[in-house]
Amino acid sequence: MPGRKELTLTAEERRELEALRDTHELPYVRERTAALLKIADGMSARQVALNGLLKGRRPDTIYEWVRRWQNEGTQGLFIRSGRGRKPAFSPSVHHQGGGS
Repeated sequence: MPGRKELTLTAEERRELEALRDTHELPYVRERTAALLKIADGMSARQVALNGLLKGRRPDTIYEWVRRWQNEGTQGLFIRSGRGRKPAFSPSVHHQGGGS
């Protein structure tokens, strides 16, 4: 498990994260920014994961959010395209109908 993550924010970064937390249209962006702000305020990523959000998360998930934000800034908070579960079955476009 990674060591304790500390996060130091500039005043501008804090304002940006607070604005995203309070007003962004995507709930997952609000959740991720809330987690980052709690870590910056001294909570451990583990505390945030287990008790600091509406839904419990794995601590590694929170560490990943921190790492992506540190490396990519605000863009790191968004789900990348192509992520998620792919359909297990894709129906054929061509349907061969049998006549009577």
